[in-house]
Amino acid sequence: MSQKADITLLEKILANGLITPYFQPIYNLSNGEIYGHEALSRGPMNSTLFSPDPLFTLAQQEGKLHKLELLCREKALSKFAKLSLKGRLFLNVSASLLGSPDHQSGMTLAILNELGLDQKDIVIELSEQHPYDHNGLPRSSVEHYRKMGFQVAIDDLGVGYSGLQLWSELQPDIVKVDKHFIQGIDKDEIKREFVRSILTIAQRLNCTLIAEGIETQQELDQLIEIGVTLGQGYFLGRPVENPAFSTHPYLKKQAQRRSQFQHDHAETVQTLCRPTPCLQETSLLEDASQHFKKQPDLVAVPVVNSKNEPVGVVRRHQLHELFSTPYGRALYEHKPVTNLLSSDILVVESNVSLSSVSTLMTNQEAETFNNEIIVVRDGKFIGTGHLRDLLKRITELKIQNATYSNPLTLLPGNVPIHREVSRRLLANEDFYVAYFDLNDFKPFNDFFGYSKGDAVIQLVGSLIKDIVDPDNNFIGHIGGDDFVVIFGDPLWQQQCEHILEKFANQVKEFYSAETLEEGGVWTKNRQGEMLFHPILSLAIGVVHPNPKQCKNHHQVAELAAQAKKSAKQKGGNNIYLQPNTSSYLLDNAC
Repeated sequence: MSQKADITLLEKILANGLITPYFQPIYNLSNGEIYGHEALSRGPMNSTLFSPDPLFTLAQQEGKLHKLELLCREKALSKFAKLSLKGRLFLNVSASLLGSPDHQSGMTLAILNELGLDQKDIVIELSEQHPYDHNGLPRSSVEHYRKMGFQVAIDDLGVGYSGLQLWSELQPDIVKVDKHFIQGIDKDEIKREFVRSILTIAQRLNCTLIAEGIETQQELDQLIEIGVTLGQGYFLGRPVENPAFSTHPYLKKQAQRRSQFQHDHAETVQTLCRPTPCLQETSLLEDASQHFKKQPDLVAVPVVNSKNEPVGVVRRHQLHELFSTPYGRALYEHKPVTNLLSSDILVVESNVSLSSVSTLMTNQEAETFNNEIIVVRDGKFIGTGHLRDLLKRITELKIQNATYSNPLTLLPGNVPIHREVSRRLLANEDFYVAYFDLNDFKPFNDFFGYSKGDAVIQLVGSLIKDIVDPDNNFIGHIGGDDFVVIFGDPLWQQQCEHILEKFANQVKEFYSAETLEEGGVWTKNRQGEMLFHPILSLAIGVVHPNPKQCKNHHQVAELAAQAKKSAKQKGGNNIYLQPNTSSYLLDNAC
């Protein structure tokens, strides 16, 4: 289509409102819940102006960008209200539009009132790709929205050179990190350090951080490990016209897994959290003084707003210095705590790993280094931790992990497995124990080498972790190619069958075309005889212990070993459920 035809199409779009809003979800990465939706505009389907880039570029060239943006905004708000979508709505606005004489002040608020929407749920998203000072835009233009109750976000942070300056001048409620720094973050230490630094700044400024452009599971896992709690991208959900986004299944499963891991291994910042008295923003400095008097070891008192979100701390030494001056107490004891508020605090979600907290603490600037950690759950204050406790716990975990976890998969080893079995027996729980073992693994290891052998073991561990529901189930790695899953889930068999199916398909990648054609490998035994070994398969022996018959984990382990032996004798990828568990125990009672 010619340029002239495109211009005619643009005029038709503006005249007839031929804009369709699409919505992309923004998820809370810590629990999988919807945080909000970003509104994205599309032109007529199957036209040259369907995609936003040619559409907005042409509108800018023709001097009609403002008219197009106002149309897109009205369409997005109307559709958002009609669909009753969850969370906040993010509206993209060109920074230059706010300072333009064509900008209709109060138009957005009028539309909201007409649609019955609350401006607190609307986020005005300014892109760094549209220069902040393009038309000499004063900060007052942005404050205009904030005063009306809207939140303000900076989009594409990191695209240009003005990002940090823009952040400093606008003091936005939300910052979105550009996808350049998210793509491949699991493989790039520089990108990880950049995002950690931005996260630290955001936390100190009480600013929400969103990661854009998450396209792989590995990128998502890395962001969660770093401590980023909000994100969007194709892996989480693509823009669609009529969204029906709900809790994200992968994020929900990961949240359950973290919760279970926290319960079993206690290695998140939650373990450092201690109940701590806090003050409201309206509390007086005399109230803070009383807290310090009652607790001599207290060095800082957190201050929260009306939503129980931490906004800073009052430090003992600063209050003491203030009250020590002539007439200091008399002048200030009845003043609000906000007069002595320190906002340079480290705020961490309770499910963030201790290693990530350690990184955040060491990234603090020397002059503002804090020993205390403000712990929140979904942004709400629950207590504080201390650097001393963090260092102590990390040391304990390193020793514990080295002692009890398998170094190849980092899964719990024999001791945690035995403890879990004993706990379930003592609680009289109904559970199954599945013992996983590879058939013909030693010949494979001898033929291809230990490196490929380790890779196959990691594959088995990865499949088990990905497929087994973390809720009420426990995964362990005894050693070598032996794994154990303790199922409290009645759907254990379906999960085991899924693992076998996935393994049978993926293990073939470790063989050459020649060995695959032959169906296995030939190796010599100790007598020098050539023996054929088929492609690796996985045997699963399962027992259903009776807590009234099984007195300890040793008996359960013996039963599981018998079941595994029977499964291996059958050959191939199969599951064997040990029958007559109770009669076996009676015949072999300890």
